[in-house]
Amino acid sequence: MKRNVRYTIIIPVYNEEAVVEETYRRLTRVMEATGEPYELLFVNDGSRDRTAELIESFAGSDKCVRLLDFSRNFGHQIAITAGMDYARGDAVVIIDADLQDPPELIPLMIDKWKEGYEVVYAQRSKRKGETLFKKWTAALFYRTLRALTEVNIPLDTGDFRLIDRKVCDAMRGVREKNRFVRGLVSWVGFRSTAVEYVREERFAGETKYPLKKMLRFSMDGIASFSHKPLKLAAYLGFMISFASFIYLVVSLAQRLFNTGAAAGWPSLIACLLLTDGVILIVLGILGEYVGRIYDETRNRPLYILRNKREVEDAEHEIEVIYSAL
Repeated sequence: MKRNVRYTIIIPVYNEEAVVEETYRRLTRVMEATGEPYELLFVNDGSRDRTAELIESFAGSDKCVRLLDFSRNFGHQIAITAGMDYARGDAVVIIDADLQDPPELIPLMIDKWKEGYEVVYAQRSKRKGETLFKKWTAALFYRTLRALTEVNIPLDTGDFRLIDRKVCDAMRGVREKNRFVRGLVSWVGFRSTAVEYVREERFAGETKYPLKKMLRFSMDGIASFSHKPLKLAAYLGFMISFASFIYLVVSLAQRLFNTGAAAGWPSLIACLLLTDGVILIVLGILGEYVGRIYDETRNRPLYILRNKREVEDAEHEIEVIYSAL
C-alpha cells in the first residue's frame, strides 16, 4: 500500500448533512497549515441523507479527500476500524464530524507525536452543552470501567486521538466484532500522553448516541475488557445462598422453641422474588458473554463497502493480515 501521505484524518459520519461542510472546511484549514501531505478519509456509516453526496463533491475538487461508503449502518466503532484499515498516513487522527472535538487541537497532537509519543489522546477538561445526567453518567462509566478492568484506559477520553503508524497496524490485526476502540488502543500498548481540551457543543444536527446506544456502548466497554461481572455474579449467588441458609436456620429455631413467630406468605414470596431476580441477573450476564462468543464464531466481515474506489492496495494488505491470524 502506498504511504505517500504524512497524516490521515479519519472522520466517521452518519447523517451529518448539516455539519459535514463546516467539518471539511475547518479540517482542511488546519491540515493545510501544517505544510505536510495529508488525507481526509470520510467513512460514511450508511447515512440516509445527503452526507455521502456532499463528501463525493469534496472529493471531486480536492484530491486530499477520500470516501469509504458502507452498504448500511454498521456502527461508529466499526466505521473507525474501517478508517484505520484504509489509512495511508504515518500518523492517524480519529475525530468525529460533529465538531464537539475541535480540529484546531490536531497540530498540538502532532507536536506531541513528533516528540516521540505513539498515542496522543485528547482528554476532556470540560464538557459544554451536555446535561448534568449525561456528564454524571459519563464520569460514572469511565470510573467503573477503570475499576473493573486491568487495562489502563484513560479517564474522560473519547475516540479523538492521534495514533502512530505502528499502532494503526497493530489495531488492524485485532478483528473482534464487538469493538471498543479506545480500550483496544490502550490494550495494544505503546507510549502515550494526553492533551487537555474543552469539549464544545455540537455544531449542528442531533446526537447519534441516545441513551439506548450509550448503554450498549458501555456494555461493550465493560464486557470486552473485564471478566469481573461474571465473578461478581458468582459472589452474589454465594451471598444469597448464605443469607437463605441463615434465614432457614432462624425460621426452624423459631418453630422449635415456639417463640411466637409465624411463617407468613409475604416473607416467603419476598425471598422467592429476590432469589429469582438474582438468577435472572446472572443469566443475563452469562448471556451477554455467550452472545459475544457467538458473534465471534460466525466470522462475518466487520463491514461491507458500497464503493471500492482507491482501496485495492489496502484490501490486499488486509488479506495478508487475515492470513497471518
